[in-house]
Amino acid sequence: MIDYQSLRFDYKRHADQDAPASAPARHPVVVVGAGPVGLTLAIDLALRQVPVVLLDNDNTLSSGSRAICFAKRTLEVFDRLGCGDRMVDKGVSWNVGKVFFHDEQVFRFDLLPEPGHERPAFINLQQYYVEGYLVERAAALPLIDLRWNHKVTGIEQGEDGADGAVLTVETPDGTHRLQAGYVAACDGSRSNLRQLLGQEAKGRVFRDRFLIADITMDAQLPTERRFWFDPSFHPGQSVLLHKQADGMWRIDFQLGWDADPVEERKPENITPRVRALLDSIGFEGVQFQIGWASVYTFACQRMERFRHGRVLFAGDSAHGVSPFGARGANSGVQDADNLAWKLAAVVQGQAPDALLDSYASEREYAADENIRNSTRATDFITPKSEVSRLFRDAVLELTKRHAFARTLVNSGRLSVATVLRDSPLNTGDADAFTGAMVPGAAAADAPVARADGSTGWLLRECHVERFTALVFGQGEAAERSLQALQGADLPLHIVRVAGTGPGAELAVQRYDAQPGTVYLLRPDQHVCARWRHPTATDVRAALDRALAKANTKATA
Repeated sequence: MIDYQSLRFDYKRHADQDAPASAPARHPVVVVGAGPVGLTLAIDLALRQVPVVLLDNDNTLSSGSRAICFAKRTLEVFDRLGCGDRMVDKGVSWNVGKVFFHDEQVFRFDLLPEPGHERPAFINLQQYYVEGYLVERAAALPLIDLRWNHKVTGIEQGEDGADGAVLTVETPDGTHRLQAGYVAACDGSRSNLRQLLGQEAKGRVFRDRFLIADITMDAQLPTERRFWFDPSFHPGQSVLLHKQADGMWRIDFQLGWDADPVEERKPENITPRVRALLDSIGFEGVQFQIGWASVYTFACQRMERFRHGRVLFAGDSAHGVSPFGARGANSGVQDADNLAWKLAAVVQGQAPDALLDSYASEREYAADENIRNSTRATDFITPKSEVSRLFRDAVLELTKRHAFARTLVNSGRLSVATVLRDSPLNTGDADAFTGAMVPGAAAADAPVARADGSTGWLLRECHVERFTALVFGQGEAAERSLQALQGADLPLHIVRVAGTGPGAELAVQRYDAQPGTVYLLRPDQHVCARWRHPTATDVRAALDRALAKANTKATA
């Protein structure tokens, strides 16, 4: 079994380093930062036949568990990249959460109460495994050139950005220059590229500290999320417990702003906190070992704009949230999911450069939504005034008897994909629909019947490199819609959704489909248009709009 935390990757000198400074080697896309976001983006681009240079300033994976909660939508992205099965097999799947006030459970929730989804609501998996699996997937793709110990120390681009950007890169063999058509800055919350461009992230810094402790123990607990408000074993504060892979448990202890980070990280101070928690839940005497530990503070903030000329920011380099709700890594992976197909379309001449402006506007909107939810959760979990604390405690008391109060409890509203309702790439509805699959929504999964009689999953049938058209039903209406799609003469991937077979009716319900209904999905599986009975002209106009091509209008 590979110890991903101890891996060290070899620095290798590249021929690009021998190019004269006046004529640096040029690449269509350079991604800076080989964390989960940069790796996801590089793999996605390579699968779309775009060569990528991926630079990382050191030669290791993350240490400690760090981001551990990976949401259903993120797992669906990893499925497209060819490594979702491995993540789910290794991770701990969960849907159920429990909330405690003092030492009493006040309610439980199920994040995925309905059947017919391939993936769970969440898996818990240490970040070093996620990065390790992504690195191994990247190594299998010849279009990815991953360069360790290559630190970007400078960047230049013209006023209009027409010639791309020139990076100064520092290596163990000295400094060289590298030219990029586009640069993706995925270099984390302390983004060096953000600083080099004179940009900053603005927002709210929370005056509180939390201790993270990874422990292993010989005890069996249900696979669920447990959140305590003001428990007897940690009075006046909150505690969060999650199970991870390898029998490891992640515990977050709220400490308060006045806590000493150095002291709190010491094993002799962590041990009594963990002992008190275990004793309170019936595991007196159970032995445990402390692995990684850290004390953190956090902020909810973002850059004003995610695009600066030929440089596009993604993940923590662009925005940051509190850890409550698992929105950090998940929103970063979804940034990469949004950016990859757009960069590929622009680099390959299928769309104008203006398409990348929609990356910025869509993901800025998503960041605002994530920050709003993250801030509300943090204010509920860590009230900063006596009035706020009284309100929170009253809500928690009411949850024991009143269902309405449970909607007010916010222990971290968990990450879901943002619905991009106002995206300029959407074509508005000309027909009446109900349900959640509006233009801008991430497509919902469901069982589907294949032509050979077997059952598969809808999202697995969508094409990674092209727009996908879902055609629902059978009979004359469905054939007319199919003819319209074929008459549009576009490189569409067409999926027939019959609506019959084991569980297949769920797709019809989730998409409010009738025979002949068509949904047009972007390559990132977001809905961009839908019709009851489209014409070829409708389909062409919608695809032009989704590619940001000028002077196009959807027609009835």
